[in-house]
Amino acid sequence: MNVRGLAAQNKSSLLAPIEFQRRELSAHDVAIEIKYAGICHSDIHQVKDEWGGSRYPMVPGHEIAGVVIAVGNHVSKFKVGDLIGVGVFIDSCRECSSCKQGLEQYCEKGMTPTYNGVERDGVTPTMGGYCDRYVINEDYAVKIPTNLNLAAVAPLLCAGITLYSPLKHWGAAAGKKVAVMGLGGLGHMGVKFAHALGAEVTVLSHSPSKEADALKLGADHFVLSSDTTQMNLVKKSFDLILDTVSAEHNINDYLSLLRTNGTLIVIGLPGVPFLVNANSLLSGRRSMAGSMIGGIAELQEMLNFCGKNNIVSEIELIKADYVNQAYERTIKSNVRFRFVIDMATL
Repeated sequence: MNVRGLAAQNKSSLLAPIEFQRRELSAHDVAIEIKYAGICHSDIHQVKDEWGGSRYPMVPGHEIAGVVIAVGNHVSKFKVGDLIGVGVFIDSCRECSSCKQGLEQYCEKGMTPTYNGVERDGVTPTMGGYCDRYVINEDYAVKIPTNLNLAAVAPLLCAGITLYSPLKHWGAAAGKKVAVMGLGGLGHMGVKFAHALGAEVTVLSHSPSKEADALKLGADHFVLSSDTTQMNLVKKSFDLILDTVSAEHNINDYLSLLRTNGTLIVIGLPGVPFLVNANSLLSGRRSMAGSMIGGIAELQEMLNFCGKNNIVSEIELIKADYVNQAYERTIKSNVRFRFVIDMATL
């Protein structure tokens, strides 16, 4: 299958048009016409090889929303014309305890990333969603509700599930107080989901300009994290804190905001390790944990929840030739709240 896309040739290059080949459909594969692809900050890290191990040429993108255009002979999950989504991984070992529990993102042999990786054959490089076609095994794709704006669904395949999964796992619901640290591409989805689940939601942000957006998105309260007085007023207040901040910050300031038995979930990826004061945990039997995306079943559950509650990401839709400018703006946090590429403009 001939494919057109956008690729980086090395860590210093801009994204530019590329043509390459996808595999032919096997019995359980589906072919996708990609309509929209979200830009995740991790795309930028990997294009620039900031995490190491980047493979070139690299076609980024793991927030994929499109339409099924062909199915293999034994496909039962999809039919031509279905709306379909692909997230951060496209395969796993299927045999380990994590995979058998529907936690493929924690596959003990390593999940197969949607791009910048190698398929299970150990040879074929994975190329991501900044392109017009994708081929994937039906088991690792999900159905998209037809009532949702397809462009605004794309970021749900990464940013959405990254916040939905910990909220569900740690029991966000009516009667619970949830705080979301940061109101960016990740944080704004945390606010929407926590609100829809019935929790009392507070946004913790160092930017006073974010208050209006926080309340509009469903937050009940806004706390300026750079204001010591405001932070002191919410000490020992929260059952759950979702830390979406990728910049360096003092985690102890936020652990002190947890109630007894409360939990802070690390979701963002700061560039330096946390220095945790043991007393921040001991003084309230507090917990600090981490969470990464979600398995396929939970990804489908989230999309169904979004369909029922009419939840999508807040996006800025761009043409393909704007992608490099979008990267620069993402680095500067100059987007409300996610960029999505219209693949019809390739």
